[in-house]
Amino acid sequence: AQPCQENGLTRQETLHTHGIRTQADGSVPAEKALQKLEQGNVRYVEGMPRQRNFDADARQALAQHGQNPFATIIGCADSRCPLEIVFDAQPGDIFVLRNAGNTCTHAEGSMVGSVEYSVGHLHTNLILVLGHTRCGAIAGGSAAALSKTDKSQSETQPVSTLDKLLAGLAPVALQAQAELPAGSSLEEVAAHAVKVNVFHTIEKLLTYSKLLREKVREGEVVIQGAIYDIVS
Repeated sequence: AQPCQENGLTRQETLHTHGIRTQADGSVPAEKALQKLEQGNVRYVEGMPRQRNFDADARQALAQHGQNPFATIIGCADSRCPLEIVFDAQPGDIFVLRNAGNTCTHAEGSMVGSVEYSVGHLHTNLILVLGHTRCGAIAGGSAAALSKTDKSQSETQPVSTLDKLLAGLAPVALQAQAELPAGSSLEEVAAHAVKVNVFHTIEKLLTYSKLLREKVREGEVVIQGAIYDIVS
């Protein structure tokens, strides 16, 4: 007998033990998790998301049987980057952490601790750091870093929490500038800094978290970087 089809996919591929991903399902290997994200993004780009019905039964299943996301994603808080939509995911699929600039410039408990929770307690095997084009935080951090040499130290002291966040992105902007030809514009530096920042966040996660370093070293967890083009 042929498996039943549902929106072009077999029921075995679309249904979990309780109709939605919960702790009753097995964890997903990093390679498979990345493939699932790529496939979801293709559906999003092609305008063909899966037709789902996240009803009361699905909510009850998640509440009763617990979450079991197949990947952890660190993304930007930019409202143009809704990660569940970008990857055509539904509740219970991905563990999402977002802040301005998808950054980890300090050992923030909220960010590093949350990643450790997803890996240690939810057993996600893939961490994806996702930057995006035309990022306002990166543009602001780049502008602040490149203009700092023209101002006195007192003029450039952070005066707000946002200023501190942008100041934390200065190393990213300066590295991006150093990797580009001399005389590159602010826009060019900021565009390249988006990529540099992804690697910077990965580096900081490994620097600040012994748990992540050990799991990556042992091959239990994979950290990947990517950039979402908000235009295409």
